[in-house]
Amino acid sequence: MYQRILVPVDGSEAGERGLKEATGLARALSARVRLVHVVNKTPWLYSGAPPEVIDQLLDQLRSTGETIIHEATTALRAAGVEVDHRLIEAPGERAGEFIVAEAKDWPAELIVCGTHGLRGLRRVLMGSDAEYIVSHSAVPVLLVRGPKTPPA
Repeated sequence: MYQRILVPVDGSEAGERGLKEATGLARALSARVRLVHVVNKTPWLYSGAPPEVIDQLLDQLRSTGETIIHEATTALRAAGVEVDHRLIEAPGERAGEFIVAEAKDWPAELIVCGTHGLRGLRRVLMGSDAEYIVSHSAVPVLLVRGPKTPPA
């Protein structure tokens, strides 16, 4: 069935739920997992902040992403799942674009993605990477909902 499962990780509770679901699937199917964390550089590059502040912030974002990937990799290996990972530095507004591209390039057979389940104004303001992934992915996408949030 699915032998190559791509899992975006961002350190959120919804992302953790997606990772947990992917871990169970990978174990049951003897599948390999690729973890992906996207560092979005765009908001900071055009913020008007001094370059040294932007560099420090981007270093912190990279470090946080590496920690998230390390913890997820450790959990998957402890569960007996074969895993590799990518940290992608993205000069774009949507992490979903880079996740869909990685799924195509790897190539993944399934994407397991945590979603925050935002509605209303929050979704409009924050966008929805999960929605982008579902509507642009060439492979099946399993969405795992995080805790419900009240409508904005």
